[in-house]
Amino acid sequence: MIEPAVLTLFIPTFFVVSITPGMCMTLALTMGMTIGVKKTFYMVWGELLGVALVSVAAVCGVAAIMLKYPPLFLVLKYMGGGYLVYLGIQMLRSNENLSLDKNTLQCEDISPKALMVQGFVTAIANPKGWAFMISLLPPFISPSKPFLPQISILVLIILTTEFFCLLLYSNGGRILTRVLEKQGNVRLLNRISGLLMGGVGIWLAFG
Repeated sequence: MIEPAVLTLFIPTFFVVSITPGMCMTLALTMGMTIGVKKTFYMVWGELLGVALVSVAAVCGVAAIMLKYPPLFLVLKYMGGGYLVYLGIQMLRSNENLSLDKNTLQCEDISPKALMVQGFVTAIANPKGWAFMISLLPPFISPSKPFLPQISILVLIILTTEFFCLLLYSNGGRILTRVLEKQGNVRLLNRISGLLMGGVGIWLAFG
């Protein structure tokens, strides 16, 4: 088991890191604005699966190999980033209708599976995420204690914190959407959504 003093330090540390705007949080905000919180959950589940994989791999030393050979990231980075840029362009081209509103073709084309895959790819194709987990997790693992209980507790804390923050960002995006819709600024909403989505795609591909 992990000592209470270790958890007291780890929980606030990871919360601060998780709540800080980053690639996944920006994606959650944008999807909350465009497809709603309910459908964004599919992206969230994929992202959490990716985060869990990165966390365990970081402690096991796999991340060091991944960081040593950056080309392994390229396919995932470019495919995931390109898809997000495509969605961003679709939003920018939309005028008076919400580009990813539930009544439009674009939203129907985004399947739950595609959203989960996008969240997963975004989480695992970010070299900074791997580097961060390498630096954060090992110091909290005691070599003198059983490995499995320790990593299980830390990953559970990570996923719970990440889920809370993603939900917070997606709800924030939905609130912003309602405010702009009431003011009749649907076109502005599409522009903001498109720029954010495209920005995340470029960030993922070339960051």
